Amino acid sequence: MMIHFLTSSISIDRLSLVETRMMTPVSPEGGDGVANDGGTNLHTFAKDGETLYLVADMLAHSPPLPLVIDFDDEEKDFNITAEDEEGIILALGQRDRVRRVRLEMRLPKLKRIAMVIEEEFPVLESLIMAHWPMVATHASMALMLPETFQAPHLRHLLLSGFVLPIGSRLLMTAVGLVTLALFLDRPPTYIRPNVLLQWISSMPQLEALVVAFLFPVLGRDVERQLMHTPIMTNVTLPNLRSFMFQGVSAYMEAVVCRITTPHLERLDILFFNQLTFSVPRLPQFMNATQNFRFDSAKFTFFGNKVYVKVYPREEAKKYAFQINVPCWHLDWQVSSVAQIFNSLSQTLSTVEHLILAHMKHSQSSEEHNEVDRTEWHKLLRLFSNAKTLHVDDGLVEQLSCGLRLDDGEHPLELLPELQELTYSGNGHTGDAFTSFIDARQNAGRPVTLIRPSPRSVTPLSRSSSPGVSDVMTGSSEGGLDA
Repeated sequence: MMIHFLTSSISIDRLSLVETRMMTPVSPEGGDGVANDGGTNLHTFAKDGETLYLVADMLAHSPPLPLVIDFDDEEKDFNITAEDEEGIILALGQRDRVRRVRLEMRLPKLKRIAMVIEEEFPVLESLIMAHWPMVATHASMALMLPETFQAPHLRHLLLSGFVLPIGSRLLMTAVGLVTLALFLDRPPTYIRPNVLLQWISSMPQLEALVVAFLFPVLGRDVERQLMHTPIMTNVTLPNLRSFMFQGVSAYMEAVVCRITTPHLERLDILFFNQLTFSVPRLPQFMNATQNFRFDSAKFTFFGNKVYVKVYPREEAKKYAFQINVPCWHLDWQVSSVAQIFNSLSQTLSTVEHLILAHMKHSQSSEEHNEVDRTEWHKLLRLFSNAKTLHVDDGLVEQLSCGLRLDDGEHPLELLPELQELTYSGNGHTGDAFTSFIDARQNAGRPVTLIRPSPRSVTPLSRSSSPGVSDVMTGSSEGGLDA
């Protein structure tokens, strides 16, 4: 029997650890086999003060294997030292060996390291560079990658807080990108819509796109830019499966009106708080997508935000479309989603199951929790094909008022196909929907009223924001939550 050791990569990570991943194939005479197909890890730990020496020694004496550089100083018990920085810079100098890089750290440290990422990295496949905390700021300090940096085989790219020039060699040459995530946290990082479209037009393999503004951008500023530099680029992304956007509706409208994504499976939108919402181009974008056919919709009203998840099937666990609007008070929340979804009435016409959930917040005053009945009517009229409606406890009183008809209003103008209304509540809500049920009965279109026992009501759970790893893997169920 003869044993060969085949090493696949060398990893330099956040614990000042050099890790060599090895597989041990077994080649007996007359046949082949694998003794350990899961691999064997050989670890070398650096003591205090030895990090730079260890990295330098490894680079000098190891075989020319691909390098994986992985450092994250977000956790409380770990801080990247000056010697760690020197070790990272030393490893990045091996441009022809670096395969994957993940650097998540404070902005000053990340800025120093970013400046050495220059020229071509021929085997680089994944690059994640994000500073912490990842929050909105008006500070002028921003990160930049050298203009000479390029990675022709790059497949996954996530940048937070970086200024990218219009003619970015990195983005113009990364034609094989599968994931592109840009988090823009301060004014210098702003990207004009026409520049973004120019970049992604050369990325036909793109499967996941994230564009997230973390600082306030005014819609009128975007509209003014479009007047001076109209967008002429039309982009087709045949492989795009996931699109996440966070910002103002004017920017999103400028982008989606020029993009065609025939195989999109998931769309996440977080709009900044605005007085008015106008999204006439969004339904055109969604209707051109083959997979966007909806059956179920859930509106959840929190104290400081409202989000809507729309599902392809009632029993589906993963949503296909989500809109999130951070704003206080129930009246404003209902008005906001009614404005947004008014443009999507045709897209929502197939929804048969509607859920209205509520999480009360202590800062929401009773005055602002009183929603004008016309606002509820604007929202409910959009679901002309809904057959079931579930109303959460905190909204029972509001909906019972909202379902009352105005003078001269026909009983079938609201939810004409409704067959079943389920609600949860305490003992004071026993006759909450009596007038609505009676009106439907008299109109010859009866609705079954169901009030399940408290034990049978499944508690609602909050969804969380996607982290960097979630964005790169597409595993987040919460979307760009605020």
